[in-house]
Amino acid sequence: MSDVLEPDEAQATLAAWRARDAELRERCTTAGLGKPEQFAGKSGLEIFQAMMRGEIPVPPISRTLDFTLVEVEPGCVQFQGRPQFAHYNPLGSVHGGWIATLLDSALACAVHSLLPAGKTYTTLELNVNYVKALTDKVPLVRAIGEIIYSGGRIGTSHGRLVGPDGTLFAHATTTCIVLDAR
Repeated sequence: MSDVLEPDEAQATLAAWRARDAELRERCTTAGLGKPEQFAGKSGLEIFQAMMRGEIPVPPISRTLDFTLVEVEPGCVQFQGRPQFAHYNPLGSVHGGWIATLLDSALACAVHSLLPAGKTYTTLELNVNYVKALTDKVPLVRAIGEIIYSGGRIGTSHGRLVGPDGTLFAHATTTCIVLDAR
């Protein structure tokens, strides 16, 4: 089964992704660590919404690896990244670690988006399946994470990394443990 879009649809998707990227990069200019008071009393979803409004700094890794939180709703989170030559492995394609980081972010944040205030999480397990090499010829990719199960102590999710034309580059699952926030 192929979800690859026709060229005109792919160009429209890419244009929409570029516009969203520009909008968020203009609004979310500070990278760093948020202060405890910025997180206090906020659910996971509210934390992401505040981050997307530019009220909480984006994590430094998003600048280092050039990816951005672009969509969040309960149980579904999307990150968008720009594959670059700086991300290449010795074989001439984007390193699997870059792909895994985008997927880990989307999948774990899908779990986090359902957590109430006072709860946090950490990834226990991440399983990534790479299905197609990624290069910097692909201008943007999206890691889309969706919840499978959200419980009091465990959350699981699955997701995929796709190009603007619908090409699947990798898919993944994760298990996260839910913890009390410090």
